[in-house]
Amino acid sequence: MENPLLLFPQLNISAPKDKAYYKKPVMKEEPHKAGKAGAKQKRNRLSLLLQKPEFHEGDHLGKPGNLPKAASVSPEEAVKWGESFDKLLSEKAGLDAFTKFLKTEFSEENIEFWIACEDYKKSKSAHELLPKAKTIFETFIQKDAPKEVNLDFHTKEVTSQSMGQPGRSTFEAAQSTVYRLMEQDSYPRFLRSAPYLGMLQGRAPARAPLRRRSRSFTVSDFKGARPNPALW
Repeated sequence: MENPLLLFPQLNISAPKDKAYYKKPVMKEEPHKAGKAGAKQKRNRLSLLLQKPEFHEGDHLGKPGNLPKAASVSPEEAVKWGESFDKLLSEKAGLDAFTKFLKTEFSEENIEFWIACEDYKKSKSAHELLPKAKTIFETFIQKDAPKEVNLDFHTKEVTSQSMGQPGRSTFEAAQSTVYRLMEQDSYPRFLRSAPYLGMLQGRAPARAPLRRRSRSFTVSDFKGARPNPALW
């Protein structure tokens, strides 16, 4: 049989030098799907973080020191806390119990601001005032501050203007406003709370369940309002 290459010279049946391979195309995830997956992972991580007790028990500016545990409070001492808001805050155990209560309402920034102002007023020299004032203003008062407290426009404006040359009275108006809001809003609820009622009866307070943040109140909400003893 004759060689086919001789019969049909136009045919080139020589083997190719480089063997071609078929590569399966890599399917790339669509950008919007990838973005949704990333956002979902972030939400899951944030949800787990919020469920950890230490997320709400971390160090805070103006946080009280090593305060006595509320479980060691006698019923007689707890009764005194119901006499006045000032009496509650003047005792370390009372301040600690009230702070824990505000954390269940996600409004602990109010008491932290009040404590920070108390510490600020105790500064021994003018040299200490400027850095402390800057920290308090950036943490609690300026717009979009991480722990911004609810202040009316006039109080916030007066406080902002005094930041040019802060003195011991720089946060006096703001502190008084926050104190009044706590006294007329949070304090009555604290006196009706299960942990406080348990202390009155000599029981160790159970860990209070976390609640949704209550709506923010302003000074106008309390104009002309008087505390109702019947609610206590």
